[in-house]
Amino acid sequence: MKLYRPATVLVGILFVLLGGLTRLAGPDQVFEEDNRVVKRGTIGQAVPYGDSTVTVHRMKFARAYLTGETGKKAVETSGIYVALEYGTVQGTQDISSPNGQLTTDKGTVYLPIAETYGSDIDFPAPGFGVIGSIIFEVNPADLKGLTLKVSNLQLFNVMGQDVAIDLGVPDEKIAQQQIDAATPEYLIAKSITRVAS
Repeated sequence: MKLYRPATVLVGILFVLLGGLTRLAGPDQVFEEDNRVVKRGTIGQAVPYGDSTVTVHRMKFARAYLTGETGKKAVETSGIYVALEYGTVQGTQDISSPNGQLTTDKGTVYLPIAETYGSDIDFPAPGFGVIGSIIFEVNPADLKGLTLKVSNLQLFNVMGQDVAIDLGVPDEKIAQQQIDAATPEYLIAKSITRVAS
């Protein structure tokens, strides 16, 4: 039986540890928080959220919004509204209290408008999908790097997952083009539940 010197064993252990650290430092394994991993995507891409998915189908800028309720007037803003039309498909894992927010490169966080029935990201029962919309009131001067972030309430100290969807506003010029083309009014439609395909 051949015995190895302690220095040889230590060098071997060091190489194994360095290999593991290198693998953990890969771009798809870097965590923004110690207990959360972020799955990234773009408009039109189904982004995994546990065993569910979130897709932003379309982004629209508007100067006012309507909920479609009879007798309600359009709600205007001195800023601008960003409406996101999305689709979700629910897997078998429970998603507790999913919430959506918009963030920008400056670190600004915009929350959805609470008085509409499109005030949060909706997930149906397992095996079903939802098509819906969510609307945010934003500052027209702070839209660079606009990103939809979806996260859920984490009750236990386990690895959580967030979704970050890039909404395609890389600079102020693109943001201004979107604002200039904003629709006068955006009608928020009620969510539609369907069987997942």
